[in-house]
Amino acid sequence: MRHVIALDVGGTGMKAALVGVDGTLLYEDRRATGRERGADAVVQSILDFAEELLDYGVAQFGRSALAAGVAIPGIVDSAQGIAVYAANLGWRDVPMRDLLSRRLRGIPVALGHDVRTGGFAEGRIGAGRGIDRFLFVPLGTGIAGAIGIAGTIEAGAHGYAGEIGHVVVRPDGPDCGCGQRGCLETLASASAVTRAWAEASGDPYADAADCAKAVESGDPKATAVWQDAVDALAAGLVTALTLLDPRTLIIGGGLAEAGETLFTPLRAAVEERVTFQKLPAIVPAALGDTAACLGAGLLAWDLIATDSEVTA
Repeated sequence: MRHVIALDVGGTGMKAALVGVDGTLLYEDRRATGRERGADAVVQSILDFAEELLDYGVAQFGRSALAAGVAIPGIVDSAQGIAVYAANLGWRDVPMRDLLSRRLRGIPVALGHDVRTGGFAEGRIGAGRGIDRFLFVPLGTGIAGAIGIAGTIEAGAHGYAGEIGHVVVRPDGPDCGCGQRGCLETLASASAVTRAWAEASGDPYADAADCAKAVESGDPKATAVWQDAVDALAAGLVTALTLLDPRTLIIGGGLAEAGETLFTPLRAAVEERVTFQKLPAIVPAALGDTAACLGAGLLAWDLIATDSEVTA
């Protein structure tokens, strides 16, 4: 059976799949990155995992994977196949595509930014399917965005497009790891809500999901924390829609799992802030935490199609 390898590398874990030509998930697995062992160990973990997937495909389907797609965090040079910088993994200028292709016995490898790859999947087979202009924003440990335009994801001139998490929404806000203050992700990411709710509740183990549950039960402290994050998120999204004029905003990541506890106040907060701008539809992502993995599989299949066109 014809198939490709799909890998989504996160800060602490990896998701992987063997994907059939029709997008069917033929096999799925997850592993830890082992980042506590250092940057080189993470690279080795990825290479080992990918090779195991290759061997599994041969054993189960009688043939090797045709290609591989890999989604990674940080700054990615997809054209050159280089992981330029990933703070959470300790990477600088890792030639990931070449390393993987060699380990995978020469099959072609596509490398993509995790959020843009997730956005690619949402646009092709998820909540953005059939929509000509959308912005995909997952709210996780940080916040980034993927700009969907006519079936493609805009990477920008230098591969930095979509970094909405580093739009300053409160200049006097918390320090951000990027060097600025009051960036969107310091106020409205799942990590930011976790920090704020742990402090407000007095429970150091409380997280964003706990805050959402407390909001649903009517807790006033939780409601204040949640609304503060929603207001910051709305400010960042209105900046984005002013610049990009998307038809749809697709919101994913951990915070989106709260459903209407997030979406009802968020839609209201965005609507309050728009003036001349056209109000986009604001919808939940459809693919959950599998988006980047599915997107990596799509990149791999597209790579095969492109290679076939070149050699035809």
